Amino acid sequence: MGADRQTIGYSNAGTTMGSFITDPDGLERAHSRIVDDIRTTVDNAGAQGAVVAMSGGIDSTVTAALAVEALGSDRVLGLGLPCHKSEHPGVSEARTIADGLGIEFTEIQLRPLLEAFEETAACALEADVETDEDGRPHERNHALGNVIARLRMCCAYYTANRQQRLVLGTANRSEWLLGYFTKYGDGAADTYPLGDLYKTEVRALATRIGVPRRIVNKEPTAGFWADQTDADELGASYDVIDPLLQRLVDDGKSIPEAAAALGIDHETARSLAWLCAETQHKRITPPTPGIGDRDVSTSR
Repeated sequence: MGADRQTIGYSNAGTTMGSFITDPDGLERAHSRIVDDIRTTVDNAGAQGAVVAMSGGIDSTVTAALAVEALGSDRVLGLGLPCHKSEHPGVSEARTIADGLGIEFTEIQLRPLLEAFEETAACALEADVETDEDGRPHERNHALGNVIARLRMCCAYYTANRQQRLVLGTANRSEWLLGYFTKYGDGAADTYPLGDLYKTEVRALATRIGVPRRIVNKEPTAGFWADQTDADELGASYDVIDPLLQRLVDDGKSIPEAAAALGIDHETARSLAWLCAETQHKRITPPTPGIGDRDVSTSR
């Protein structure tokens, strides 16, 4: 759609140009900056603490660990929010992590909420849809995955409201740039501690702060259905995605230049670049008409 004829870039990219932050000094600076930012954000809001939705994966584990450093274990609450059987091992892992961090952990089964939604709203709005032969939900029914993400955030914010806490999002920069999150689901939070770090850098930081190797090496997944993985959904692993995004977004390279430098086939590079471009709406505040220069993004 023309994406390969232009440079994909954003003026507010907000990260340092050049190589990934994986060296000890760079990681320590990022580590300190994130911890300070969590503490300052929570304290400036007058909040009592933070809530982290924990899946047992690397991003939520690192977020919870850094929150404990910033606030203390008594001010961090972990939530396990499984909906499918395939998520139960991850929630069990999350509980183990929470115990190790010394934080409170609450598990809420979302399956009854999803079933109620399907029986009421979904049933009224569209006909029943079968799954594809490979077990993945039919595209018309794929929206239910977004419902699950929004139910999770509904629970996180209910907890935050009741306990005067802030919600810490767990998305990293790789997911953010590709729009690999649900708008107003896992794309809704009060702050994203890992939002400036590519997945490659999150892995390096996780290793540095002592996250168990089994979590660092776990295959990334959103857990919306059995055997679902990030790589299958995005069309490439983060080992390919991160260097490409860094060249396109941070360095302002064209798609042909970036693909050639990395030895990536043009179609894969173009597909990932298009994901970045077409999901820009997820990364900005919803616009208003701007009547009388009253743009909501500039109002105070």
